[in-house]
Amino acid sequence: MSGIQLKNVSKLYQQGENQVLALDGISLTVEQGEFIAVIGPSGSGKSTFLAIAGALLQSSEGEVILNGKSLNQLKPKDLARLRLEEIGFILQTSNLVPYLNVLEQLLVVKRMAGKLVKEDKEYAKELLQSLGLAAKLEKLPEQLSGGERQRAAIARAFINNPSIILADEPTASLDSKKAHEVVQLIARETKTRNKAAIMVTHDERMLEYCDKVYRMEDGRLKRDDSFSQDKMKTVSTRG
Repeated sequence: MSGIQLKNVSKLYQQGENQVLALDGISLTVEQGEFIAVIGPSGSGKSTFLAIAGALLQSSEGEVILNGKSLNQLKPKDLARLRLEEIGFILQTSNLVPYLNVLEQLLVVKRMAGKLVKEDKEYAKELLQSLGLAAKLEKLPEQLSGGERQRAAIARAFINNPSIILADEPTASLDSKKAHEVVQLIARETKTRNKAAIMVTHDERMLEYCDKVYRMEDGRLKRDDSFSQDKMKTVSTRG
């Protein structure tokens, strides 16, 4: 299947003589075109969950399957290539390179994936335009607002046309208005470009843009049906 699937994933950490169960039998399927949110208190396992889904951390038990490929069976070099080509990360802060302009932020990622061609530059411009940054291509990060920096980070996450988007508290450093704009953009790009997207967030105001909501508690994940679909906004796929 296309998208990402976690099957009975658990993660144990050794702390001195004790073992800490960070994740306890997590199972989840996110299909292409689907945008889901994971909420829960600090220390509930959300960061560990996202690190395992993003092939940054290996599970102690269970399996992660991305587009039909089991990550458990891949070598470290293949996992690094998969992270670059198949997964787009959006973090709490934009983490833009301070001496690169907005367009260069995207092109440096393309260079990491292989030879840069003319079509890559055109696609980067089109992506930035779709996110409202057409007039900011030559601006450095310090010349952008917080919302603009995060939009540039979203574009960077999409530049290699990954199938999976993982967002870790993408609104943490934004005010309410910019936070809504950023999550709405993630939702729109997920639908328009047919990605499977997972957002970890503390901000329950952002859940109206998601297709499903899951709650993490003590390393266990369960569907939260209190956020029913009729309460969630239909996100326009237009710019």
